[in-house]
Amino acid sequence: MASKRPVKSPSVSSTNNAKVKIAANTGRTGSEPPKRGTTAVDLRIHKAVFNAVMSQRLPPGTRLGEAEFSELYQVSRTTVRKALQRLAHDHIIELRPNRGAVVASPTPEEARQIFAARSAIEREIVPMVIRNATPASLDRLRAAIEAEHQALQDGDRTNWIRLGGEFHILLAELAGNQVLLRFLTELVLRCSLIIALYETPGAPMCEDDGHKQLVALIKKGKATEATALMEQHLHEIVARLRLGEPGKKVSLAEALSGY
Repeated sequence: MASKRPVKSPSVSSTNNAKVKIAANTGRTGSEPPKRGTTAVDLRIHKAVFNAVMSQRLPPGTRLGEAEFSELYQVSRTTVRKALQRLAHDHIIELRPNRGAVVASPTPEEARQIFAARSAIEREIVPMVIRNATPASLDRLRAAIEAEHQALQDGDRTNWIRLGGEFHILLAELAGNQVLLRFLTELVLRCSLIIALYETPGAPMCEDDGHKQLVALIKKGKATEATALMEQHLHEIVARLRLGEPGKKVSLAEALSGY
């Protein structure tokens, strides 16, 4: 077997060319550093909204008024507007004419199309991962699964969803195709948002062995079985979603309290 380029130590990071990365503990999405002019308040607002959406405290369609943010954080509307623009870029919110900013609310059909696009890309990625598999890359995948398990044990739903998405981004990174990696990172972020918005509120966080089974098949080089398992995994996620149900009205101040 030809020698392979050394693999990075266990982490779940996308390459510099990746357009989007699931929000890290800073609450940011995007692999690049904050743009010039970004302030700590911008990042704080971004993190607060991201976490509130991912923890289901801000339902789909919730209006995010600039005046409310200005009052809550004691900042100008210009600062608030910058934070909202970044959230819109990350598909967490939508900026609608004559209505302003609202939490993204993908339609059932849009959600299904997003997952279908993701499934099509991941079908191509799995065999590439198997061809490129090394002991070091398998160790990285196992480390990612362990991080998911820890979030499950901690009852941290937001982190659990994020890490589940990052596992798939890591697969794309290990596949070695930068174009597919860019496409998938954005789709994974949007899928994670859809999962957070439309999973049954208060649903138990159950251990899912799908990722462990997938890594076992990758190690054995079973591309057909691994691809089928990936498709089944994504299908089961969509089946659990309550797509199309109307959201409830919430208090923005209450939803963001603690962030």
